[in-house]
Amino acid sequence: MRGMDISLSESRIAALRRAGAQQVAIEAVAETGSTNADLLARIDGLAAPTLLVAERQTAGRGRAGRSWLSAPGGALTFSLAWRFAQPIQALLGLPLAVGVALAEALALFDIRVGLKWPNDVLKDGKKLAGILVETAALPASRQDGQGGVWAVIGIGLNLNVPDQLEAQIGHAVADAPWLARLDRNLLLAELLNALADALVEFESRGFAAFVARWNGLHAFAGQTVLVLDRGQVLQQGVAVGVDAVGRLLLDTAAGRVAVVAGDVSLRIKEG
Repeated sequence: MRGMDISLSESRIAALRRAGAQQVAIEAVAETGSTNADLLARIDGLAAPTLLVAERQTAGRGRAGRSWLSAPGGALTFSLAWRFAQPIQALLGLPLAVGVALAEALALFDIRVGLKWPNDVLKDGKKLAGILVETAALPASRQDGQGGVWAVIGIGLNLNVPDQLEAQIGHAVADAPWLARLDRNLLLAELLNALADALVEFESRGFAAFVARWNGLHAFAGQTVLVLDRGQVLQQGVAVGVDAVGRLLLDTAAGRVAVVAGDVSLRIKEG
């Protein structure tokens, strides 16, 4: 893969990093199956946070085993491996914090988005980007004796979505042609800068530091929604926002409930 001609440049991305992202190793490849799978397979050997970006993914994945489909050159697909000292339970709100970081970075390019709990970035009500966080715990006897958890954060950002690809996906999705005309090295560096800053803040302050920012970007605020598990309705209520650990708060007929992400999905109730 290294010998192939790719427009993404490791040195260019590295040169555009700010201080908070200087510790991140950067790797760019022309094609791979899944950047998340690649980093997870190498987790024991990673010495520092690592960004892996691919011009094309052939087996990209979303939540609950779903496929992530994109046209060649039509998406920015990358993963960031980051080591946390906290136990895995402390990472419950991490996908939401990542969503906040992406939204704030995209705003620098005049792309205004909303966030759909738990892991989607929406533009004009349609999915622009998806987030997949996978974790691998390290016992204290491994590596430097500190243990902790590696989180591999996979992100797919639509730039251009042809009609035939949207038909293949099976539902309307958003894209951002303005971003597609930018230097992708600059775009990725800004996303990395925002993510690195957010992950440092998350480690020191937890998701509580992101609650107000996430709720300010909440795409379904005040709308009646359905929480689904394999097509079955688990909860129905008015979406209020998220709490300090990232649970979705719903006002239901039986009172306020807090929903944990798991593999459930969310949609607006029609009618």
